[in-house]
Amino acid sequence: MGSADRMIRLIAAILLTALYLTKVITGTAGFVALVVAGVFLLTSLVRFCPLYTLLGMNTCAIKKA
Repeated sequence: MGSADRMIRLIAAILLTALYLTKVITGTAGFVALVVAGVFLLTSLVRFCPLYTLLGMNTCAIKKA
């Protein structure tokens, strides 16, 4: 996972959590937002997204040897 992708996921996780905590998003949508925020946070911390593997995507810059 590339660094830009990681930053976008971290910002989205913080934003979704903030919206839930300020009660902008409530109920089922709030719970879904928290789950999505948790997944974004976890995948950005471990630098791996299982969905990208299934889709054959790669956002990491190619290192030249």
